[in-house]
Amino acid sequence: MEPDLFTAAAEERQEKDPAASPLAVRMRPRTLDEVVGQQHLLKPGSPLRRLVGEGSGGPAGPSSVILWGPPGTGKTTLAYVVSKATNKRFVELSAITAGVKEVRAVIDGARRATGGFGTETVLFLDEIHRFSKAQQDSLLPAVENRWVTLIAATTENPYFSVISPLLSRSLLLTLEPLTDDDIRGLLRRALDAERGLKGAVTLPEDTEEHLLRIAGGDARRALTALEAAAGAALDQDEREISLATLEQTVDRAAVKYDRDGDQHFDVASALIKSIRGSDVDAALHYLARMIEAGEDPRFIARRLMISASEDIGLADPNALPIAVAAAQAVAMIGFPEAALTLSHATIALALAPKSNSATTAIGAALEDVRKGLAGSVPAHLRDGHYKGAAKLGHAQGYVYPHDLPEGIAEQQYAPDTIKDREYYAPTRHGAEARYADAVDWTRRHLGRRRS
Repeated sequence: MEPDLFTAAAEERQEKDPAASPLAVRMRPRTLDEVVGQQHLLKPGSPLRRLVGEGSGGPAGPSSVILWGPPGTGKTTLAYVVSKATNKRFVELSAITAGVKEVRAVIDGARRATGGFGTETVLFLDEIHRFSKAQQDSLLPAVENRWVTLIAATTENPYFSVISPLLSRSLLLTLEPLTDDDIRGLLRRALDAERGLKGAVTLPEDTEEHLLRIAGGDARRALTALEAAAGAALDQDEREISLATLEQTVDRAAVKYDRDGDQHFDVASALIKSIRGSDVDAALHYLARMIEAGEDPRFIARRLMISASEDIGLADPNALPIAVAAAQAVAMIGFPEAALTLSHATIALALAPKSNSATTAIGAALEDVRKGLAGSVPAHLRDGHYKGAAKLGHAQGYVYPHDLPEGIAEQQYAPDTIKDREYYAPTRHGAEARYADAVDWTRRHLGRRRS
């Protein structure tokens, strides 16, 4: 944002009275070296280092960037660091409140600053995914001609939410969820820093662990909860933030759940077994425990995708697409909204008809291969496209199924060693009944069963 009298006055007040700003704001890094996590984006020569003026780059100027990541991973923080570290003119807009008029005003100001004073402009546009195509189009001339260097932030997949011309003119930088160690370091810094809590309270290990679970990789959420709990403890003349005080403050009980221990695997196993057993209520219970414990939503989504093939398979062919769509949605939106998507998928899988035939089929096939029952590929199925293949008998006598009225040819496909093996044993549960009929029909027409 460009400085004005009101902004300057607010910053002066914050310096004199740190409590005038939320802890999450006070603890924002002032340099890239203070940034927690995202080290893959902060290496020497990276676009963000270039934006804060590190390195000359010669004739190559800094690039516009799009920052994509879950909430609380540092998108606004990185823009704030750029605003403090750069000598460039810095303007901030939010796509929630700004429109084409505001964007054009910034661009006009940038052109005047460049032409009149030789000053470059950095435009930070938060939540760019909320801009319409026309609004995003208004940015193109400024980005293409480098009247502004754009820093755009989004929590949604930019390949779906940002127009292609703008993507092609920017570098896409993906922010990763912060690890527990990242958040732990940030909390400990906030406890002791002068612009933080100045050592007024301490954080015992059990409270810290619960705070990490609450945070779920979101630095802003962690600092907000820490500040609220610290305030509650000090109001009670306590120098230590107890687990009970934190629970009371954030209205969330500490779920007894060790993500690195047995309970992590026990609860995940119980979720999958409840889905397999079609107990939708038990499945939702275990899902809720995993969510409340701060489990990585991507881990839960991966387990659901496995369950869709392992326990449902062709009894409901829509199960796997639902699970995959849930995993994709979770990666784009993160918690807390991801809980809705995971619930959607869990309910669908728990209530779907069940079949493990895909699991047993590949298991039986793998067992034979591991026993050495591989065998030679029949000559008529071998590649016949290279010179000399015909002399070897490759592809000779192969019958093209599409040339036949029923689209299936009575010929051998499997090696001799397993030509009579039948790995796939379909159930008649749900939609798999159709596949059971189909496999009977095809095996007869392949000459492997006689009517």
